[in-house]
Amino acid sequence: MNDLTTAAAEWIAGDPDPVTRAELQGIVDSGDVDELTERMGATLQFGTAGLRGRVEAGSNRMNRATVIRATKGLADYLLATTGTEHGPIVVGRDARLSSATFMDDTIAVLVAAGFKVRYFADPVPTPLVAYAALHFGGAAAVVVTASHNPPADNGYKVYAQNGAQIIPPTDSDIASAIAAVGPASDVPRAEIVGAAARPIGDELFDDYLHDVAESLPGTTGDRSISIVYAAMHGVGGKYVVAALDRFGFSRVHPVAAQFEPDGHFPTVAFPNPEEPGAMDLSHELAMSIDADLVIANDPDTDRLAVSIPEPGSGFRQLTGNQIGVLLADYLLAGGATERPLVFNSIVSSPMLASIADEYGAGYDRTLTGFKWIWNAALDLEAEGRGSYVFGYEEALGYSVGQTVRDKDGISAAVAFAALVAGATADGKTVWDRLADLYQRNGLWVSTQKSLVRPGAEGADEISAAMELLGERTPETLGGLTVTGVTDYRSGADERPRYLAATPLVELLLGDLGRVLIRPSGTEPKLKIYVDLRGEAGEDWLSAEEELLEKANAAAEDAAAFLGL
Repeated sequence: MNDLTTAAAEWIAGDPDPVTRAELQGIVDSGDVDELTERMGATLQFGTAGLRGRVEAGSNRMNRATVIRATKGLADYLLATTGTEHGPIVVGRDARLSSATFMDDTIAVLVAAGFKVRYFADPVPTPLVAYAALHFGGAAAVVVTASHNPPADNGYKVYAQNGAQIIPPTDSDIASAIAAVGPASDVPRAEIVGAAARPIGDELFDDYLHDVAESLPGTTGDRSISIVYAAMHGVGGKYVVAALDRFGFSRVHPVAAQFEPDGHFPTVAFPNPEEPGAMDLSHELAMSIDADLVIANDPDTDRLAVSIPEPGSGFRQLTGNQIGVLLADYLLAGGATERPLVFNSIVSSPMLASIADEYGAGYDRTLTGFKWIWNAALDLEAEGRGSYVFGYEEALGYSVGQTVRDKDGISAAVAFAALVAGATADGKTVWDRLADLYQRNGLWVSTQKSLVRPGAEGADEISAAMELLGERTPETLGGLTVTGVTDYRSGADERPRYLAATPLVELLLGDLGRVLIRPSGTEPKLKIYVDLRGEAGEDWLSAEEELLEKANAAAEDAAAFLGL
């Protein structure tokens, strides 16, 4: 307790915010050891996703002191590597309750360190900040956002000079620079930013839309389709509606209760369109107006969810893999790139490889995260192996064309609307497009099983399960023979940097699919992913149901083998 009290006293002395100073002092005075341990028993760690955590007082939380120290560390790293003459640092934020204050502190620290800053005065989608960094030749970019995390959280995301999210060793180098920063109250902050920090005008969005248009096939389709759109209380509302209108989609019906930015997220417990119930209001509106398409973004507008009419049973939400393969087929079929390249993350469907082969496109898979997808694309382009066209990950992330070097829910929304418009003009539905894809490439299904093991004991169980996979392999899973194993914890020297060593084991099931097992990087979970291939037949929906049963059985067997 003495060590915690001393650490808390030092943090309070260096915290420039009187509100969080008083909050932490109150915990010290209460004698609540457990809560003080939560706040001061560790320091919020900076990684490849930057920072993300609950907004509260203490070193292990998101607050002004944490943001100020992180920005000073980032500034020190950039001063040591690129200097101040390599373009501005672009800064933006979402609409969470603390984001404006955190952005102001970020700008003040950067200006005091000698950097020029271009910033968005109002809340803005994360993809537009990433776009602005490229547009202005930025030395880096910072977005204050917690994406689709719960309302109590916030975060701090960093892009490198190449316009993609930072990757190792940059993340650890920045983390080391942050660790060397003293108390936040000692960090210089410019009181008046003046000419050193200039706001970004509305014309940037016009430039963005122009570049998006260059990435899409030149087909028109039926632009009169009716679209329901949900912004999920995030920052995408006016931008997505304007983008759809610019591309001719004027019959867009926003979910009014979720349209305006609201950091309280009043209609959803968890503002993530993947979560059960998050799309209920969208589906209700779509049913009432007989819409052709439902699209939704997460709060910072970098992900896209899609639902389509299902005859006789309302609207059905597509999986991330289904959206991904549909968009890949649409872009490759209508594109003019001579040697197109497509990518997905290693836990996304292998079906993309088959589609790429069908069109003579290059394909590769990467570690999880668009930081890897886009750095892989830049590596292969530098080697002269083609030009990036599309990448996706199964968690509703899509990057259409080269406009943004990260997942982008705006351009993906426009692209999917154009896909539906084209199908409608041809007298087809999205289900018809999927059926055609499955006939040509086989029916692929995917399922996940998450094994939650909280606390230190749970962490030991997860570690033991991964160790077991290094010692022996199950003979069968769900009645399917395991034909091989790839352990991504080793052999990294023989793989490209975007498949670096990582705690992931792949169990191969011959030509029928694979099972992937890995611990979550952010939650106390062991995740099991199963992808199986079968024949679509005359009734692919029934075949899909049967194949999913096999996939779920394989996941259950994997969990049983691991003793979890």
